[in-house]
Amino acid sequence: MRSRSNSGVRLDYYGRLVSSTILCHQNTVTGLLPASPEQQDAWVRDNVYSILAVWGLGMAYRKNADRDEDKAKAYELEQSVVKLMRGLLHCMMRQINKVEKFKYTQSPQDALHAKYNTGTCATVVQDDQWGHLQIDATSIFLLFLAQMTASGLHIIFTLDEVNFIQNLVFYIEVAYKVADYGMWERGDKTNRGIPELNASSVGIAKAALEALDELNLFGANGGPKSVIHVLTDEVQLCESILHSMLPRASTSKEIDAGLLSVISYPAFAVENIDLVELTKQEIITKLQGRYGCCRFLRDGYKTPKEDPTRLYYEPEELKFFENLECEWPLFWTYMILDGLFNDNSEQIEEYREVLDGILVKAEGGIRLVPELYSVPPDKASEECKNPHTVNRIPMGKLPHMWGQSLYILGCLVSEGFLAAGEIDPLNRRFSTIPRPDVVVQVAIVAETVAIKEILEKHGINVQTVAEIFPIRLQPARILSRIYTRLEDDETSIDPNVLSTLKKLQDGYFGGARVQTGNLSALLVTSCCTHLSFMDLGPDGKTLADWLASHDIIEPLEHLHEFQLLEFDVSLYLPSSFLSISHPSPYSSSVSSDETKDNVEYSSATLRKDLPKNAYGEIDCKALVEQLKTCSTLQEQFEIIHVIYMTKGMDWDTNMTDNPSTTVRDLLMELYTKVGNAHQWGLIRYISGMLQKKIEELDQACTTLLSNQKHLTVGLPPEPHERTISAPLPLNELTKLIEEASEQNVSLVILTQEIVVYLAMYIKTEPSLFTEMFRLRIGLIIQVMATELANSLKCSGEEATEYLISMRPSHLKTLLHHILSGKEFKVEKNGDHSTWKHISIHDVDHTGATKSERAGISKLKVEMKQTESQMTSEIMIGEMQELASKQFSSVPETFATVPLEDSDFIDARFGQWLRRRRIDGALNRVPVGFYQRVWKILQKCRGLAFEGNVLQSTTTEEMTPGEIKFAVQVETFLNSVPQPEYRQLLVETILVLSMLADTEVQIIGEIIYVDRIAHMANNLFIEEQSALGADDIMLEKDPANGICKLLYDSAPSGRFGSMTYLLKAVAIYVDEFLPDSGCTMQ
Repeated sequence: MRSRSNSGVRLDYYGRLVSSTILCHQNTVTGLLPASPEQQDAWVRDNVYSILAVWGLGMAYRKNADRDEDKAKAYELEQSVVKLMRGLLHCMMRQINKVEKFKYTQSPQDALHAKYNTGTCATVVQDDQWGHLQIDATSIFLLFLAQMTASGLHIIFTLDEVNFIQNLVFYIEVAYKVADYGMWERGDKTNRGIPELNASSVGIAKAALEALDELNLFGANGGPKSVIHVLTDEVQLCESILHSMLPRASTSKEIDAGLLSVISYPAFAVENIDLVELTKQEIITKLQGRYGCCRFLRDGYKTPKEDPTRLYYEPEELKFFENLECEWPLFWTYMILDGLFNDNSEQIEEYREVLDGILVKAEGGIRLVPELYSVPPDKASEECKNPHTVNRIPMGKLPHMWGQSLYILGCLVSEGFLAAGEIDPLNRRFSTIPRPDVVVQVAIVAETVAIKEILEKHGINVQTVAEIFPIRLQPARILSRIYTRLEDDETSIDPNVLSTLKKLQDGYFGGARVQTGNLSALLVTSCCTHLSFMDLGPDGKTLADWLASHDIIEPLEHLHEFQLLEFDVSLYLPSSFLSISHPSPYSSSVSSDETKDNVEYSSATLRKDLPKNAYGEIDCKALVEQLKTCSTLQEQFEIIHVIYMTKGMDWDTNMTDNPSTTVRDLLMELYTKVGNAHQWGLIRYISGMLQKKIEELDQACTTLLSNQKHLTVGLPPEPHERTISAPLPLNELTKLIEEASEQNVSLVILTQEIVVYLAMYIKTEPSLFTEMFRLRIGLIIQVMATELANSLKCSGEEATEYLISMRPSHLKTLLHHILSGKEFKVEKNGDHSTWKHISIHDVDHTGATKSERAGISKLKVEMKQTESQMTSEIMIGEMQELASKQFSSVPETFATVPLEDSDFIDARFGQWLRRRRIDGALNRVPVGFYQRVWKILQKCRGLAFEGNVLQSTTTEEMTPGEIKFAVQVETFLNSVPQPEYRQLLVETILVLSMLADTEVQIIGEIIYVDRIAHMANNLFIEEQSALGADDIMLEKDPANGICKLLYDSAPSGRFGSMTYLLKAVAIYVDEFLPDSGCTMQ
C-alpha cells in the first residue's frame, strides 16, 4: 500500500476535526445541524456557515488526493453539504405561501422563519414569537447556493425548486428598504423587537443577487428554464443604500463586527476600497479586545450585568454594559480569511497567533473555538474601570460551529490545501478592483425610414431597426411615446426631442459622459448580458414570444404611463397628453387658443362683484354662462374655482348636451389645456384640486427613508409638521401630506415634487445629504420661496407665486442650489416668447454671475438700450402682473419676511443670514457635531431651549455615533421654528462643546442654550452701539429678539458671531471652569 504523504496526514487531521465538531451533529434524515446539544433547533444562518468547512474539506481532498479513498472521502463530504443545503431548502419550501405574501406586504409576520426543527424541518415557534425577519439569513443561503453550484455541486434537482429560488430572489431584493432583525436577531439593540434597516442584511442580499444573476442552477446540464434572473436596478439600490450606511451598521448600532462578512469574505459587497478600509478600522478600533471582537457597543448578551430572566433591556440599562461586552473569537476567523484574500501575510500571522492562544484544547489535541469570552462576575467593576485588563472565561457553545467552520476553512487555505479562489468560484473577491470610467453609450435607432430621414435633415445620423439585424430590438416604451410627438406631415420633429438628441451628441448629458454612435460600433466596447429567456426553445419560439401569444404581457399602451419632466411636460399629465391634442367634447364652451407661447391675457379678470341670485347667494348658473364666453385660461380657472368652492366637485353644470357635465369634468378639460400651454402654476393648483398624486411618491419616500433620512411634511412648528419615519402606502402618504398642509393644495403638490426631486438627488449625489438625518420638506419650500423673495426683491406672496409657477426643471435646479450651498442669483426673464419667468445662475466669490463676469449682460443692455429699453420695461411689468394674476384666489404664502431692499446694495450683504437660514432649514450641521453634543451631555444634566430639554440620560442608551442619537438631537433642535435661529443655537452648542475637552468634570445642572445665545446677542448689540450703530442697523427679529445683523455676521473675525458666543459661554459657565488662574481674553 502506498504510504500517506504529509499533506494527506494533515488533511486527515482536519477530517477528524470536522467529523468530531460538525458532522457528528448532522441529522441523518434532514441533514440539518442543531445549534448545540442543548439547543436542538436549526438556524438557517448558522447551518450555512457551519457546513462551509465540510465544503472546503471536500474540495481539498479532491484536489490533494493521494489514494482513491481520498476521492471517495471528497464525494462523501460533498454529499453531506448537498444534504444540508437541501434540508434548508425543504424547510423554506414548506413556507412557500409566506414568500408570496411577503413580496407584497414586507411584514415581519409574513417572513420566512429563522429557525426550524432539526428532525422534521417544521417550524418551532409562532410567527410573532421570534424575530424571524432576517434578510441576511435567506441571503447567505442563496449566496452559498450560487457559490457551491458554481463549484460543481448539484443542489437543485427540479424546475419547481428553480422557481422557488427565483421567488426567493424577489423575496430578498427589497432588502434595501425593509427593516429586519439583523444577523443577531435583535433588531434595535434594546432587544425590544424593533426592526431596523441593517447594513449586514443589505450587503449580503446585494452579494446574493449578484451571485445568482444569470446562474444556471442545473449547472452545465441546464437550459434556459433553470437560469435565475435578477433585476439590475434592485442590485444598484442595495449598493447605494449600503454605501450610504457604512461604516454605521444600523440606526441603533454605530458599528457592528458582523460587517466583516459584508466588506470581506463571503459577500465582498462593497466596491469602494476606501470604505472597506474605513469600516474595518472602525471595527478594530472600537470593538476589538484581547479575546476577539464584541458584536457591537453596549451589547449586553451574556455579560455579568445582564438580567437573564428577561429578553429586553431598559434604555438606561445599556450604559451598564459598556466595557463589559463579550468578545467573540468568531470575528478573528473573518480577519484571517480577509488576510488570505488580500494576500496580507502580516495580518494572517497576527490573527492566527492570537486565535491559537484562546482556542480551547480538547482530548486528542482537538482545538475548539468557543462562542465568546465573558468577564467573570466578580471582576466586572475592575474591567469597567480598566478595560481589557481582566482575564475572561469562555462561555456559551463549545464549539461554536459557525466559528469552528470558518477557523477550519481559514486553516485549509493558509496551509495551501485550497486556493482562496476555490472557496469563491464566482470571483466576488475582485469587487474592489478599480474599474474604468463609465461612459454611457447611446445608439439611436429609428423605427421607420421616414423618421431616419427627418433626423438626418438635422444632422443626426441613425440606423433603422432593419439595419441593425441580427440584433433584435424590443419595443422601447419611452422612445415610442416620444415619437408620437412627431408632426402629422412628418416634415418636422418636436423641438424638445431634437434638443435632447443634440445634447446627447455633445458628450455629456445629465452630468454623465455620453457617446453616441451606430449600434454595431458600440457593441465592441459594451458590456453585453445574455438574456436566456430570449433563446429559442424547442418550438422555435422565445419565452417572450410565448408570453405575448398567451396575453400575459399587457398591450403597450396600457403599460407604465411615462412622464417627461425635462421635455416641458407636466409632472402630473398622463401619457395621453404627450400626443397631439384632440378636439375636446367641450370645445364649444371652453377656448383652447392659449396653447401658443405668446398667450395674451385679457385685462378683464373675474370681477369682485360676482353675480348673485334673488337670495343674495353666488349665482353659479350665471357664472357658467360667463364661462362660455371666457377667452383666457386664467379667467376660466377663476370662474370654475368659484363654482368649485360654492357647489363642490360633483355639481352638474349642464354646460353641454351631455347628461352630466360636472365641475370635475370642466377641471379635467382645463387641466389638459393648461398642460399644453405649460402654465405650471395652474397645472399645480388644478392637480391639487383634483387630488392627483405622483405615482412614484411612495417609492421616492421609501428611497429617502432607506438612506436613513426621516421626513417631515407641513410647515413648522408641531403639530402642524408631521414626521414620516417608516414607508407608507401611496394613499396613506398623500393623506398625511394633505393633513399636514392643512388643505393648502399648492403646498401639497409642491411637497410631492420636492420629495421626488430629493429622492433623485440622494441617488445621484448622496454627498449633498451629509450629516442630515431629517429632511423638513415644508421648511425647504419656505426657504426656496424666501430665496426668490430676496433675489427678486419682491414680497413673500409674489415669491410664493413665482415658486408655484416655476417649471419643474427650474424648481429642481433651485432645490439643487440650496442643497449644494452654492451661491446663486435668481433673475427675472422678460422674454415673452417663453414661459420661463425666472432663470438661475451660479455666482463667484464676488457675487457676479458667469454672464456678468464676461460682460455679456452689459453688452446686451448697450446693444438694445436705444431700441428696446421701453419694450423690456413693459415686458417685466407684464410678467409681474401675470404673476400677481395667476393666483388671485390663492393667498397662501410660503416665504418668510425677506430682507429689506437696502440689504442688497452690496451683492454679498445678507450672505451669512442666507447661509444660516438654508443650513437651518436643511438640518445641516458640522461634521462631528453630534459626537460633540454627546460629550457635552456627559458633563451636564441636559441642554434646554424654551422648555424643551435634551436629557443627559440619552447618553445612557445611545453611543456618540448612532443615527438614533443624531435624530434625537435633531428633534430637540427642530423645536426651534426659525431656521436661522436654529443654526445660531447650533453654533452656540458647538462653542459649548469646546469645554468637553477640558478638565471640567461637570458644567452645570441644565444648560439653557437660548440664554447663552441671547447673552451673546446683548454683547453684540452693546459693542455695536458703542461703535455708533443706530437702531435701524440693530433691528431685532420680532420672533426671538436676535439682532438681524448678528445673523448676518461671519462666524470668525473681530465682530464674528463666534467671538460673542465664546464670551457668553465663558460668562455662563464661569463658576464651573477650572481654577487655574486663566483669564478671559
